Amino acid sequence: MTKARRLIIEAMPAQDVVIEVLDARMPHASQNPLITQLRGLKPCVKVLSKSDLADPAITTLWLAHFERSAANVLAIAITTDREAETRARIAQACGALAKLSRGRKTARAMIVGIPNVGKSTLVNTLAQRKIAKVGDEPAVTKGKQIIELKNGMVVSDNPGIMWPKIEDPTAGLRLAFGGAIPDAAIDYDNVALFGANFVRAHYPDLVMKRYKISEMPPDANGLLEEIGRRRGCLQKGGKVDVRKAADILIHEFRTGLIGRMSLERPDREAPPEQ
Repeated sequence: MTKARRLIIEAMPAQDVVIEVLDARMPHASQNPLITQLRGLKPCVKVLSKSDLADPAITTLWLAHFERSAANVLAIAITTDREAETRARIAQACGALAKLSRGRKTARAMIVGIPNVGKSTLVNTLAQRKIAKVGDEPAVTKGKQIIELKNGMVVSDNPGIMWPKIEDPTAGLRLAFGGAIPDAAIDYDNVALFGANFVRAHYPDLVMKRYKISEMPPDANGLLEEIGRRRGCLQKGGKVDVRKAADILIHEFRTGLIGRMSLERPDREAPPEQ
């Protein structure tokens, strides 16, 4: 992370625009305060990736929130299945925000974000070829890349950067549940309980439909046990293997199999953009 921070500091003065990639399911939790600090007054395009996994009504609220918060910020939501549209919208947003130096007609943009938020997928979409390694694990990108796009834009892709300490424990649980923090570095049981409690409280209909539950259990432990019973996660004697049930819940949330869900709302979580 120290190397990623240094690369961003060195490259920032030459950029016209910062493209900050956020997870549409948790735009506040996935917004690194260090990036906000490092970009200063640079114009910024907030790209809400994975929007096909997020609650569309709440994504609309986030887009409005970001554009109300600062004059030099535009926000767009993207999916992985509309690549041409993504390229056009990002080029348009960067062009609208960029203050180009004399003699240049296209923008220079830096793509930043936390690990596993969709930066590499976006880079490949913009470049129209596979030049950035994509994976479902955090910290796939290891070094800086500079790419000239077909439209003349020059973009730089940097390794994902986390901040030294996540002050809000609930934000940390959201990041872990969504996959931005490696599973080996999290308290898996607590993350599963957080996720079960959240989806039980906010998206009960989707959960009951996915796991064929007729009545929602009264707490997170009960939901995990019910998922385990429904999916055959049973140990000797018929006891539910709660860890296997937790694996199912976390995987199916991350992949959108339960349904489109958002973990936070701007009217409850996000302070005004600086």
